[in-house]
Parts: sequence; C-alpha cells; structure tokens
Amino acid sequence: MHARHLPSFEFQRERWRNGAGWTRAILSAPAAGDAFAWRASIAEIDQDCRFSAFPGYERQLILLSGEGARLAFDDGRECVLEPPHGRAAFAGEEAPQCSVEGRVQVFNLIADRGAVAIELLHRPLVGPMVFFPEAGVQWLLLLISGRAGLPDAPNRLALEQGDALLLSPEAESPRRLVLSGGGEILLARIATRDR
Repeated sequence: MHARHLPSFEFQRERWRNGAGWTRAILSAPAAGDAFAWRASIAEIDQDCRFSAFPGYERQLILLSGEGARLAFDDGRECVLEPPHGRAAFAGEEAPQCSVEGRVQVFNLIADRGAVAIELLHRPLVGPMVFFPEAGVQWLLLLISGRAGLPDAPNRLALEQGDALLLSPEAESPRRLVLSGGGEILLARIATRDR
C-alpha cells in the first residue's frame, strides 16, 4: 500500500460554496470538470448558518470540538451533533440550517453517490492497527489526538495530532501497512463503486 502524509499545517482554508462559512480542506479526489469524486475537510463554524447544497453527493459529519451543533432540515427533521463525537449522514441535496453555541469544528466527508461508497468510523488507537490492500479502496485517517506512525514505512512516517494520512492500494506494493501509536482517530473507508 502507498501512504501519503497530509500534515495539518498544509490544510487549505477555503470559503464554503455558499460563502456562509470556512473549511480547512484536507484532500479532494478530482473527477470530470469541476466535480470531485470525494472530499474531506474540517468545517469551522462560529455562528448560525445554512450548509451548502451538493446535489448528487452524500455527506457524513462528525463533531471534532465544541459544544455541539443542531441541524434543521427543510422537511422538519432535526439532528444534533453532541459532544464528544456526534455524527450525521444526509443527502447532499439537503442544505440544513446549522445552529451552534460558540465555535465548533466538524469533520466533513462528501462523496459522489454514484461513484464512491463511504463509511466513517471513530476509533481509539491503542497499539498497532493493520490495513490490508483492497482493490478500489482507500483509507483516509485523521489523528484527533495522540501520536501515531508507520514504523515499517521507508521513512518511518510520523503523525502529530491533527495530521491526516491517505492509504491507497498499489499493484507493485501489495503488502499491508501497520499504524502504531496511541490516541483517537477518524477512519474514512472510501470505496470506488463498480459501474
């Protein structure tokens, strides 16, 4: 497998599509034109606002910090992201109203529902975690707290709190990768759909 280190100081701060807030972009997988297959970012929300609409996409969110957020959808549904790591999943066509008390940070994973299947997991990291190569599957890891590394990687890759890591299968490197350390991580499993 191939490992790509994404240090937190390289995350690009960008305006939301609707201009109502800011996000720190971790990584985006391009598709045709201006579209993307999937995108991961950390939304910074310090006031009530409406989320941007992403027709044709699925969204999954996990609260990273703050006192929580309430999402109100146009059909009357509500979802509360409660500390420490409340989550929500909804269609990109929906653009809920978000209410906050103070500043929150939310991990935001958006994927083209016709091209990619996503699964978002929150896990403790206690000792080694093994990743096996799987055709069409990438793993994006965000280290929420603690420290971690790939001791068997050629450069003994080390992650600090807030860093991300992209693991991708490689035909010329079919071996597994072992992540070691201690703390908390978010794991995003990103699988290409057969067309």
